[in-house]
Amino acid sequence: MTNRACPPESRAPSGTVVTRFAPSPTGDVHLGNARTALFNLLLARRSGGRFVLRVEDTDAERSRDVYRERQLEDLKWLGFEWDAGPDREDERGPYRQSERQPLYARHFESLDRSGAVYPCFCSPLELEVSRKTQLSAGRAPRYAGTCRELTARQLASKRDQGIAPTLRFRVPPGARVDFVDLVRGPQSILSDEIGDFVVRRADGSAAFFFGNAVDDAAMGITHVLRGEDHLSNTPRQLLILSALGLAAPAYGHVSLLLDSAGAPLSKRSGAASVREWRERGYLPAALVNHLFRLGHSTPEHELLDLERMAQAFEPAHLGRAPAHFDEAQLRAWQREAVRRLGPEEARRWLGHVLARPVEAERALAFLEAVLPNVELPADARPWVDVVFGGAPELGGDARDLVRDAGPGYFAAAVRGFEAGGSDLGAIAGAVRSATGRKGAALYRPLRAALTGLAQGPELGPLLRAMAPSQVRERLARFASSAT
Repeated sequence: MTNRACPPESRAPSGTVVTRFAPSPTGDVHLGNARTALFNLLLARRSGGRFVLRVEDTDAERSRDVYRERQLEDLKWLGFEWDAGPDREDERGPYRQSERQPLYARHFESLDRSGAVYPCFCSPLELEVSRKTQLSAGRAPRYAGTCRELTARQLASKRDQGIAPTLRFRVPPGARVDFVDLVRGPQSILSDEIGDFVVRRADGSAAFFFGNAVDDAAMGITHVLRGEDHLSNTPRQLLILSALGLAAPAYGHVSLLLDSAGAPLSKRSGAASVREWRERGYLPAALVNHLFRLGHSTPEHELLDLERMAQAFEPAHLGRAPAHFDEAQLRAWQREAVRRLGPEEARRWLGHVLARPVEAERALAFLEAVLPNVELPADARPWVDVVFGGAPELGGDARDLVRDAGPGYFAAAVRGFEAGGSDLGAIAGAVRSATGRKGAALYRPLRAALTGLAQGPELGPLLRAMAPSQVRERLARFASSAT
């Protein structure tokens, strides 16, 4: 269908791409929603356009301010920045739908004057009975038009009974709604398959179909990428915008996000929200890089920042097949993201694990040692105890290594420490001169005595991370019979 021209106040500057992410504050940001936000952000940034954040909180029963705050916090943690939103108002705001009721009221009046809407007094029970009746007859359920042609007397009688009506859009019969989906190509829907739908709830608030479409026009949104579960909403919103004479954005409906087994992503199959992955210690770069490649093909195989992602993002490469979220792939991106952490970033990331006063030089040495060996902060916790705690108990393999090395080996190690401090080269050199050991036979007993383990992170940085008194004590306890 063709929409009439958009009023000047609803247009973006010519040629400017304007996208948006419009969550409802009814829970934390789901991974599928985060991917939708990412794709819209990249679509705007690749052409120097605008990205808008709008909070769709007209459902007063389910919307919570605490979720709105958590959603904004998690999106910022991911690194997403918006040009306008509830915390960055401009002339097209406010960006919370609960504050936009006057705009909706004006458009409801316009639709009413043109006869495009009518009051509906059907109760939820009546609607459910109608739905079940249609299903039992093998028909797709849609509104039966019960209130579509009520007379003035019937309307007055309903109102006298104190029944608060919803407001339904009068879908024109026998028309086709045509549009080109950015992902799925040309679409054509017969209006008779839609049925009259609610645009205003009985409490006077705007329904999703209405507020979402009207706000896109008022905020100058030119492109909308959203989940394929919204595909059936698009014809309804195009009808609303056409009836109001407002320009419609170009819509694209991206594939569903499934778990690695092919089931809808849920808490049952693992962490389903951004916050859950965040609390487990995953880095935003890892999560964003994985989401970037779910349902979007790209020749880029390295860890990208958002700027490079925007350059590599191609709407034409958005797939129609369901995308599979795979924690194994996420962990691969996590390893790469951890490897690229700078010292201060790494210290913040491990802050709750390294929660003890440690000199900066020792902390940096600890990070140098453990970062190549950890994926999540929890992986570093045992090494915090080894490096900064008391002398460790020896494991079975470590015990054998220490016993086979003998007291003379460790007496030489103590002499090397007293001559050169915690420098691994000085300690190993003294042991080599005294015992003639080389390679693993030289270094593994040192590791066992210092850490209680036969394997682990690079030994040199671990030594620098330990207090000198710790190093001497751990070496000397096995040299006592020779000193």
